[in-house]
Amino acid sequence: MEQIYRIYWSDVLESAYKRLRDEVIAQDITQEIFISLWENRAQLQIEGNLRAYLEGAVKYKVINYFKSAIIKEKHEEDLALLIRNETALSAEKTLMLKDLEQEIDAALLELPERMRLIFRMSRKQEKTIREISTELDLSAQTVKNQISAALKLLKERLSYLLIFVILILLTQT
Repeated sequence: MEQIYRIYWSDVLESAYKRLRDEVIAQDITQEIFISLWENRAQLQIEGNLRAYLEGAVKYKVINYFKSAIIKEKHEEDLALLIRNETALSAEKTLMLKDLEQEIDAALLELPERMRLIFRMSRKQEKTIREISTELDLSAQTVKNQISAALKLLKERLSYLLIFVILILLTQT
């Protein structure tokens, strides 16, 4: 086997290089051919000329190299396109969320002052009904009623935005 390697290495390398015009890849392919010969030496039965067999091996290895390079390039293009699309979607989602927040803030400004304060304490500051009632010296039922009324008014005012919320939720991954 070592003798075959010494005799044919340069011919196989030259043949691969002629087809590829890339010395590193030609060396890799040549090495793969001789490794394959070594690993399969027990069951390998070469009929005829060894030089012709090695030439055929080069041909098929080069074809496989180009096939895999084309597939790899296609996958890289697909990935780049996916990343560009995802970035565009992400920017679009950010804009939609910003618009949604502005609409909610505008709707909150339309609420009566005390109702707005109670609602913000509940939702933005995440305080409990008991904490709000203690802090504002109101009954718990008054706080509940104010939050309920605020939600009802906001729901009426912002119902047209429901489609945007659904779109944002559907496009999140």
